Amino acid sequence: MARFSTFKVGGPAEAVLVAESQDELVMLVQWLHKNKIHSYVIGKGSNILVPDTGLKGAVIVLGNKFASLEIEPNDDQETKKSTTLVNAGAACLLNKLVKYSTENNLSGLEFAAGIPGSVGGAIVMNAGAWGGEMSDAIHSVTFMDPEGIIMSPGKEQLQFAYRKWGGSKKSIVLSGVFSLTKGEKNKISATCKKYQKARKIKQPLGIPSAGSFFKNPQSLPAGKLIEDAGLKGFSIGGAMVSPVHANFIVNTGKATADDVFAVMQEVQDKVLHSSGIMLEPEVHILGEEGCQA
Repeated sequence: MARFSTFKVGGPAEAVLVAESQDELVMLVQWLHKNKIHSYVIGKGSNILVPDTGLKGAVIVLGNKFASLEIEPNDDQETKKSTTLVNAGAACLLNKLVKYSTENNLSGLEFAAGIPGSVGGAIVMNAGAWGGEMSDAIHSVTFMDPEGIIMSPGKEQLQFAYRKWGGSKKSIVLSGVFSLTKGEKNKISATCKKYQKARKIKQPLGIPSAGSFFKNPQSLPAGKLIEDAGLKGFSIGGAMVSPVHANFIVNTGKATADDVFAVMQEVQDKVLHSSGIMLEPEVHILGEEGCQA
């Protein structure tokens, strides 16, 4: 699974299956459910950690037909003049959605500029940065349950929370509709560039990782807690706490998943000892339970 993960670690899956259409995905999900086979849906692999022992069951990758991107009619007369609805497929790159929105003078997703991964993964994670998150812009989400039934609830029905979308781990996000406001392209573009520049300065880009590794507690950012515990640059094997940003565990070149797990556990232990706070991984650790990431 290393080739399917930005961490570049992970053992083999029993099967990797590409669903090229919604009908194909329905048949596949129903067959897996009927035969009680675990499954995992991955996007661009930017937020997953797979054990060296690999995965039992099937890994599902959504094909190109799930990467659609289009403006759809807004039938709400109260918001029609100021709001535009953009429908993005789960396999669409999040940065492609941000670029599309900018080109169409639509504001609301600037915070996502530079966040790696797919739209589906970003929705499931309720990904965010700079004070914004996906739920701020979501209008509705279309997803499939483990039995192949498709539904499209509005945002208020999904109960988004910090780094959670409220849906079942075994549901598969197919697409999201985003409610964006009309704005000036130059201002939207400038904000996106500002965030991308800050990301390049503050984060260890260009080296394998899964992005921010731990969720931020309410008291202090995880990176601050890890740095205060003296762990910047701490390493085991090929995995290291980034000297650039302490909430990034990076693969220095030859890391194994076991190395990453060992660093994770050491960070949790040291931060718990120094601050009394137990850090919770933000990265999806794929195991027996199916999930989308």
